[in-house]
Formats: sequence, structure tokens, C-alpha cells
Amino acid sequence: MAFLAKLMSIIMFIPALFGFYGNDPKDTEEAYLATIESIPYENTIETAIPQTEIYDMIIDHYNSPLPEGKTEKKVVVIGYDGCRADALTLMKDENSGISTVLNDGGSLNLAYCGGVNYPDGENTQDTSTAPGWCSLLTGVWADKNGVYGNGQPKSLEYKTLLTELVENGTIDSASFITKWGGHFSKSDSTYINEKEYCEENELNVAFNKTSGNKASAKKAKKELAKADCPDFMIAIYEGTDGNGHDFGFSINNPFYQKGFNQNEKFAYDTINTIKNRDTFATEDWLIIITSDHGGFGKGHGGPTIQERMIFLAVNRY
Repeated sequence: MAFLAKLMSIIMFIPALFGFYGNDPKDTEEAYLATIESIPYENTIETAIPQTEIYDMIIDHYNSPLPEGKTEKKVVVIGYDGCRADALTLMKDENSGISTVLNDGGSLNLAYCGGVNYPDGENTQDTSTAPGWCSLLTGVWADKNGVYGNGQPKSLEYKTLLTELVENGTIDSASFITKWGGHFSKSDSTYINEKEYCEENELNVAFNKTSGNKASAKKAKKELAKADCPDFMIAIYEGTDGNGHDFGFSINNPFYQKGFNQNEKFAYDTINTIKNRDTFATEDWLIIITSDHGGFGKGHGGPTIQERMIFLAVNRY
């Protein structure tokens, strides 16, 4: 049996080795739309939520009254980098972060990146990592935060939720966990100026660069297991983005499926770590799982529906 399993893994790898994945001829707009209709989204593409509204959702959570029996508000954003909205057909009941959120009474909606919904004109910013997460964290599009694509440091005019909430005293601490150096570990990183600002002003905002996806998941679990865990955390898992670039952004691609399932397992473990906290019963948690962009072929950044549509799973609303 072990030999057969190994043989099957080799067979699965051969098409990718010779480039048979990447541009999936079955990944048409018509097929995409049909797949989206099969997923229990509570809205439609026409009424998709701009990813900037996630910022407002988080602010509203912190500003709303504490429910009876709760003493502290906390938020975690779990990011599935490069996860297409149609990938949710791959959800399973077990070891699934998204299913856990929905089974807890959460909601599932379509959202969009790129600055404009589909098909209303061209993108006003790239459907890429930096502008996607920056729009979520600042609540504005690139015409205000200045991040139109990767490799563009953000100014301090529009600060992220991490810095803003700590600086104004809404929360005590915040944490950003990622493996990608383009966020804050290079000279042209998106948040390099904000990281320096936090360090200079001794703000309790941690920018954590890890060695990989497993390390990011391990770091998130370790932070969330602490009695004084961060009041706001964003942890980004990149199985879908990495496998999409290597083998193709398509739900028909077994490697992309594997990347999605990896993200799901990491999110599942992250949420269970929260639920296992000794103080969980007295904490008011907002748990969000979402993406920064989708993908098409072996890339993203463009205006196709596969790149522009994303998903938003929340444990309330």
C-alpha cells in the first residue's frame, strides 16, 4: 500500500513537471461562474463586498459593547494568500478552518479585490499580495494608501489596524505573522515604514517573519496559546499562492487543492488553539478567514474574475 501511495504521488507530479498545469483549458469564466453558484455564498458577485469593508467590520467589533459575561475583545484574521473564491468547493467537514467558522454559526460571502467589482472596468490596483492585504488593513484602496502593487512602501498617512488600534489605546498588542518578506522584511516592503515607526515609538506591535507556512502556523498557535495573547492578529498562510505560482491557480489542479487543504488545516489548528484558551469563555472573539486575491494560470494581478473575486468567512454577522 505504501508503494502504491508513493507511485500515485509520482504520477500526480509528472503533469506539473512537464507544464501540463498552469493554464488550465477548463478554467473558463463560464465554468467559474457555475462553480461559484454551487457554493453556499450569502451574496452574489454583483453584491460582493469590497475587501476594504473588512477593516470596518473589525473596527465595529472593537467599538461595540461587550456581550454579557465577556470581559475582553479580540480579533484574528487568518489569510489564505492567493485563494480563489471557487476553491471553497474543496472544503471538507474535518480539519477545515472555514467549515469550523460556518458550523459555529458564521457567514460566508463573496468579496472582491482590485479596487472595483467584476466586471465594472479595469483594476484600479493590482490583484496582488501587497495591495490586497494593505486594503484590508487600512480600509482604503490604493488611491489613498498608495500601494498599487508589490514593492511599494506604504506611507504613514493611512496606518494599519495593528498600529492604529495599539496607538489609540483600543488594544494593548498586535501581531503580524507571515513568511513573505515583501510585507516588512525588505527595503521596498509594504510596511517597512510602519514597522520602523512602531519600533521608534515603542508600540507593542510585532512584525514576525517566519521561515515558511508551517513555521507561520506554529508561531500563530504559540502566540494564541499565551495567557496575554495579542488582541489583534493577522496570520497569513500561503499554500494556495505558492502552489498556484508553481503549478497553476486552478481548482482542477491537485497541487492547488493540496495548498488549499494545507491552509485549511493550519486555520483549523489556529481556531482550536483559540477555543482551548483558559479564558476563552470570557473573551469576545471575531474570527475572519479571507484572501488577498485569486489567480489565473500561474499568476495574478490582472482583472479576470478568477483573480478579482475572493471570499470572506466570519464567525458572526
